[in-house]
Amino acid sequence: MKALAIAPAALMLLAGCGEIVPPPATVASAPPPRHAPGPLDHVMGLDAAGLTRLFGQPDADMREGNARKLQFQGGACVLDAYLYPTKGNGEPTVTHLDARQPDGNPTDRAACVAALTRRGGK
Repeated sequence: MKALAIAPAALMLLAGCGEIVPPPATVASAPPPRHAPGPLDHVMGLDAAGLTRLFGQPDADMREGNARKLQFQGGACVLDAYLYPTKGNGEPTVTHLDARQPDGNPTDRAACVAALTRRGGK
């Protein structure tokens, strides 16, 4: 008798096993965002001659080992451009920029680059 009571339950379980489930719909992924040139992209990678063409003569030129820092000052800000040699090329190029107001408070690097570009590079 007990077997007869279990049989319908077993059949119901087996009936669920035969169900065909469609695969989940695939969602097309969005293409990776394109890198829009930023305001600092035209400065990064420049060598000392390129910086001089863009900003004029540096106000300070410091060297330590194979690194070089060029400093450009204007009424709105002071920009420090750090140049390091890249692999395969001995010429140091800009890899980092720092910007500050003349009083030492931080300022936006892109705004500083724009202000110094107007100061009169060649």
